[in-house]
Amino acid sequence: MKDPYSVLGVSNTSTDAELKKTYRTLAKKLHPDSNAGDEKIAERFKEVSAAYALLRDKDLRARYDRGEINPDGSEKGFAGGGFHPQGGGMGRGGMGGGRFGEGFDPEEIFASIFGGGRRQRQPRRQKGQNKNYRLSVDFLDAVKGGKKPLTLGNGKTLNVTIPENVKEGQKIRLKGQGDEGIGGGPAGDAIIEIIIKKHAFFSCDDNDIHLDLPITLEEAVLGKKVNIPTIDGKVAMTIPKGSSSGRMMRLKGKGAPDPKSKTRGDQFVKLQIMLPAEPDEDLEKAIKKWTKEKTQDVRSHMK
Repeated sequence: MKDPYSVLGVSNTSTDAELKKTYRTLAKKLHPDSNAGDEKIAERFKEVSAAYALLRDKDLRARYDRGEINPDGSEKGFAGGGFHPQGGGMGRGGMGGGRFGEGFDPEEIFASIFGGGRRQRQPRRQKGQNKNYRLSVDFLDAVKGGKKPLTLGNGKTLNVTIPENVKEGQKIRLKGQGDEGIGGGPAGDAIIEIIIKKHAFFSCDDNDIHLDLPITLEEAVLGKKVNIPTIDGKVAMTIPKGSSSGRMMRLKGKGAPDPKSKTRGDQFVKLQIMLPAEPDEDLEKAIKKWTKEKTQDVRSHMK
C-alpha cells in the first residue's frame, strides 16, 4: 500500500478536519455507486478509504508517523496484513488488540455528503407483485364473449374483455394492473381466473353446445316441427316420427366459435320424452289397447 498522505494528496501536518474534508471530496468523486462498472475507480475508492481509515485514528497515525507500522497497518518487519475499513486487518499495537480502522465505515462519510443519516442504497429495480382475482361470468358471455366489470384491490374498476368461448379456469392477464414496481420497476399484472356460471339448459364441450330437449309423447310418436333455443336465439327443428328418448339431433354451425379458426361448432339436441305430470286414464287405456295388439321387446339386446 502507498503512503496514505500521498494517496489522499495531503501533507503529514494536515489537521483532522482537513483530512476529513479531503476524504469527503474524494469519496464523492470515486464512490462506486457514481461510477458503476469502473473497476479502476472502485480500487481507487478502496485505496482512499484505507488511507483515511489509518490517518483518522490518532494512535495509528502517530505510530505511522514514528515509523512503527506500515501503510497497511501491519508492524514494521512484517508483510502487509491487509486492510479492511470495517475491520479484519492487522491488530492495533501488534498482532493482537483492536482492528485497524475499527469502527470506520466509508458509507457513513459518504452519507453525510448528501445529508441525512446513514446513506440508504437505492433498492434494486424490480417488477411489482402480480395480483390474483376470480371473475364469475354468465354462460352466454363465456361462449359469445363480452365485457364484465371487475373491481381491483386498489378500488379501481375495469371492464374486462371476455374472449369468445373462454373456458372454466382460464386466466386473463391485465398487464400493469398489479402492485407498483420497486425502485422504478414496472408494475405487476392482474391475473384473472374465469369462473363460468351454469346455464339452465345449455352446456359446452369444446366448441359444441349440448341441450336436453323435453318432448311430448305426441311429438315423439307422430313427429313435429318445434322451436328450440340456441345461443343465438330460437330456431325450428323437426322431430322425426317415432323418436325415442336419448335420440341425438344435430344443428350444424349452431355451436360456439373456435377462438383460433373462428369457425362454429355444432349444437347437439338430446330428446327426452316427458309423460304427463299426473296419471291420465285415457292415455293408460290407449296404451293397454295398443299393447294387446302389438308386442315390443325393447330389452332383447340385454339378454
